[in-house]
Amino acid sequence: MDYITIREAAEKWGISLRLTQRLCTQGRVPGARKFGGAWAIPADAVKPGRLNQQKPRPKTAPPLQSEPDPLLSIMPLMNTAFVPGQCRRAVSSMPEGPQKHIAQAEYYYFSGQAEKAVKAVEPYLSSPDVGQRISACWIYGYASLAIGQIQQARRALETVRDVLSQRDVLPSRLAAAVSFVAAGAAVLLHLPVPEESSHAEEVLPLLPLGLRAFALYIRAHALYLQKDYSKSLGIAETALAMGADQYPIPAIYLHLVTVMDYMRLRQVNRAHAHLLAAWQLARPDDLIEAFGEHHGLLGGTLEAVLKQDWPDDLWRILDVTCRFSWGWRRIHNPDTGHEVADNLTTTEFAVAMLTAQSWTCREIAAHMGISCYMVKRHQSAVKKKLGISRRKELKQYMLQ
Repeated sequence: MDYITIREAAEKWGISLRLTQRLCTQGRVPGARKFGGAWAIPADAVKPGRLNQQKPRPKTAPPLQSEPDPLLSIMPLMNTAFVPGQCRRAVSSMPEGPQKHIAQAEYYYFSGQAEKAVKAVEPYLSSPDVGQRISACWIYGYASLAIGQIQQARRALETVRDVLSQRDVLPSRLAAAVSFVAAGAAVLLHLPVPEESSHAEEVLPLLPLGLRAFALYIRAHALYLQKDYSKSLGIAETALAMGADQYPIPAIYLHLVTVMDYMRLRQVNRAHAHLLAAWQLARPDDLIEAFGEHHGLLGGTLEAVLKQDWPDDLWRILDVTCRFSWGWRRIHNPDTGHEVADNLTTTEFAVAMLTAQSWTCREIAAHMGISCYMVKRHQSAVKKKLGISRRKELKQYMLQ
């Protein structure tokens, strides 16, 4: 059968393109077929009669109903735009129910209150709602690391992978969100991303903006682990330039991965600027957890930027670091065979990281605001604790 285009049909029938397309959409042109965004109309199709005819409406139209968005229950606070300082108000303004409860658990976690996060989210670990369940497992898993409940953390994070294995039977957007959570759970532990998880290009367009911003952080962090610092930096800075700062929690993480990249690229001033930007977003709501999680990768920038003006906050962040990193290593080290150092102080670890990256004593001292003598003392203590004698041996004990 021969076909003609919408334009050819409109000219043939003496009507507008818009009306011709509407007739096809209403099914009033027999044999018309749609291919992608274009219509193909049989060449012998006859102009429909009564062009303005519309389908009769029932006298009492049923009320419009919309399906609830399945992604609303996935990390709802992460996916909420709020002004710094208004985080708790954003949570309290949510309607009473699971979404609000999970958002409250998120706030507890991101503000370094791991015990409260575990308790708040525990009722949703076996929720029939997939979004609630994977959010609960993610929060519960990472909060459990901070309080030393390693087996509970493992079980929660394994549940995320179990849900991921069933993603083919889920709606596409929900399946994308499950992939996002599974990838995030793996990358933040510096573990391989599950093979079942979709590529970022497939997942990102299906996520709402807040989750999309955090997914970009996950992608940037994964590239950092692959030592592709420039590409990681490009993703993070582009996300921030495109408005990710409207979502403070993802934005904090994006700024921190940018700090990591700039430190690897030896652009210390820019690293400090992004650390301060992250702190300005976090401090009004006490969102200190991300800083504690990333301490080892920030190469001493926390001490360099916060020590003088916010010493009390720095000590609280370092407490988060010690608690979280202990649990983190209980999963990362045995699962990867990479023995990240477990017996160094936070300052020793920062000095060791920079030393392993070939920074000189003078450079480390200038960056961290301490003397070369203190740098050498820390280096000696590190070597003694790790049982090594040469600088190049440090790398096997440092974060990659």
